[in-house]
Formats: sequence, structure tokens, C-alpha cells
Amino acid sequence: MKKKRGILLLTLFIVGYLTPDGAHMPVDGATSSDYHPDSFWYYPWGKSVTHKGVDIFAKAGTVVESCTRGIVLYTGTLESGGKVVIVLGPKWRIHYYAHLDSIETSPLTLVGSSTSIGTVGSTGNARGKSPHLHYSVFSLMPRPWKIDGEKQRWKKMFFLDPIGQF
Repeated sequence: MKKKRGILLLTLFIVGYLTPDGAHMPVDGATSSDYHPDSFWYYPWGKSVTHKGVDIFAKAGTVVESCTRGIVLYTGTLESGGKVVIVLGPKWRIHYYAHLDSIETSPLTLVGSSTSIGTVGSTGNARGKSPHLHYSVFSLMPRPWKIDGEKQRWKKMFFLDPIGQF
């Protein structure tokens, strides 16, 4: 029985890792001119020290879509992120959508790569700033070759540059 369970878990792991993500721009109508290409891993960046995602600017209320297929793990409010949605997608990657004005999904919901999950806002530590979506991608599979001499260098093995996805 333990052997079958182990094989099932290994198969699940491999299938999840090999599934293509088909990621796309999460903010409806946004283009490359709506974010700064050098904002990922920008230092210095407030309490978080380094900016581990990208900020995509748009009008408040603009639709935010899931970038990829997956399962919603969390919806709610976090101190710095404000209203957030967290999705587990293919390749065992966590997609983090923050500063939302509204949340239009719920935990344990399956989402497609164009499912509306919320709207652009300025909640959390973005309060009083231009409305935008903070989008980060965190890999559950460490990539030690990404460690370098920059600030928080060991954390680079877990965070992916989201701009490279779309």
C-alpha cells in the first residue's frame, strides 16, 4: 500500500511539473508599457527589502484574470498585500495577485487561464498609490543555480521573474 501511495504521489508530482502553464498578462488590456521591465528583484524596496514581483498599472476596477490554470488556495486580506488571491498552478508554482480592489473567486475553486479573479486596486501597502496589480510567481521547486550576490540572494531560487511569462 505504501509503495502504491508513493508511486501515486511521484506521478502527481511529475504530471504537475510537466504540465505547461500557458501564462499570459493578468491585467485585462495591459501591455508592456504598463509595468517597468526592471522592477523584478529591484532593491531597495521598503519592508520587503527586494521587490519580488512586478507591478502592473491600470485603472481601479480593471479585470484581473488568472494567468494560468490552477486551484485557488487563498483569498482574503494580508497586511502588505491588501486584498489578495493565491493560485497553485502548473509546475508547482504559486501565483500571487495583490492590492486587489475586489476578489471574484474563492478558495478551492478551479480557475482557467482567463478566469476573472478580481479587479485592480490599491489595497494594503499600496493604499494612496496609483492602482496596480502586484504579481509574483513563487516556485515550490527550488532552483539553486539562481542564487547570486544580490540582496536576499538565496530567495532568488524560489521567485521567478513574472515578466518572462508573458
